[in-house]
Amino acid sequence: MNSKIKQLLVLTLIFSFFTSSLLGFSNSASAAPSLDVKAEAAILVDAETGKILYQKNADKLLPPASMSKMMTEYLLLEAINKKKISWEQKTSISEYAHKISQNRTLSNVPLRIDDKYTVRELYQAMAIYSANGATIALAELLAGSEGEFVERMNAKAKEFGMKDYHFVNSTGLNNKDLFGNHSSGNETDENMMSARATAILAFRLLSDHPEVLETASIPKMVFREGSDDEIEMENWNWMLPSLVKGYNGVDGLKTGSTDLAGNCFTGTIKKGDTRLISVVMKTDSRLARFDETKKLFDFGFANFEKEQILPDNYQVKGNKTLPVLKGKEKEVKVATKEPLSLVIKRGEKENYKPKFVVDKKKMTKDGELTAPVKKGEVVGHINVEYTGQGEDYGYLLDGDTKGKTEVVTTKSVEKANWFVLALRGVGGFFGGLWSGAVDMVKGWF
Repeated sequence: MNSKIKQLLVLTLIFSFFTSSLLGFSNSASAAPSLDVKAEAAILVDAETGKILYQKNADKLLPPASMSKMMTEYLLLEAINKKKISWEQKTSISEYAHKISQNRTLSNVPLRIDDKYTVRELYQAMAIYSANGATIALAELLAGSEGEFVERMNAKAKEFGMKDYHFVNSTGLNNKDLFGNHSSGNETDENMMSARATAILAFRLLSDHPEVLETASIPKMVFREGSDDEIEMENWNWMLPSLVKGYNGVDGLKTGSTDLAGNCFTGTIKKGDTRLISVVMKTDSRLARFDETKKLFDFGFANFEKEQILPDNYQVKGNKTLPVLKGKEKEVKVATKEPLSLVIKRGEKENYKPKFVVDKKKMTKDGELTAPVKKGEVVGHINVEYTGQGEDYGYLLDGDTKGKTEVVTTKSVEKANWFVLALRGVGGFFGGLWSGAVDMVKGWF
């Protein structure tokens, strides 16, 4: 083999190597990140806007077990904030709550029927240790009976815009574990929610009552410390940093486990100024629910980042002004009221495009504002649309406003006086005549 042929072969091999390397790099860069979550259903959400970052069987109806208690927590914290009850208020324990609390095959702190407990004590037992008897006692305090409380749970879920759900008790237990005390559903019914509905519940709980994390983040606490009834409560959320599956930044939220539900978990984590919410339903074991949640959190922070998409006073090209009818000026400038930051795919900021959506209720049929127009008047909003190659899952709720920013007028426009309007009318009239005459003359030639 002569030297020229050898050189040609070497060059061919080098070219082939670099071509395959570049192709491989290109493919890996453009490919959507994959995620194998071993759960019947799962979802990952930005806690600020409700933007969905990942989902699997998100609308499948499944039993959430004790994750149901997030609704009980919400209704309790709402009642506290409305001053309908107080933290130090004491309540008695009914025969029903007492009987459930004595069943140590379930998660419980034993309660005495001849004693009273503060709302705070029962809430901590529910939020940290998922105590079922304590949950029932709180439901009875808030609504008079668990049956009435369940009606409130379903009503609140409807108010939230949840679609796939059905509550039959306050705890998430199967009705067969309630010793015949169930007041809703049949003997073997259990609460049902989809992963999406569960995420909506967690989203509203964190948005409206962030103080829930003050208790949900406690790894261990002694119930009634110093008394004959003291019992150490270790949080079932083993992803709290000091526990067995600790993950830095995790500070909530609620586990669940029944024979029907398997093992599930609604988690939340904060890193920097980004908070995520995750839901995994029907995993293989207590530990598996945390392993699968870790996958979601790792995926979220590796592939997404918070970016400012639009500054305040941003003007959309082609929509920098709106026409004004009967105003001293014939148009007014419009711009964003506030900056808009979103959790977006890393390195793809250019693929998020602003789209101006005008408020048609503010406009005439010809698309004009009518004077007078006030400075700062909301005339629409800007959506940000993803134009990249990957899948966009949208938001938890259709029409959610948290992924948008309002567009407002930047100055006031006073209504023109009658004389100016009259002159405009005359000008318009003669302008019309002139245009008509021009058209007629053109027709002669």
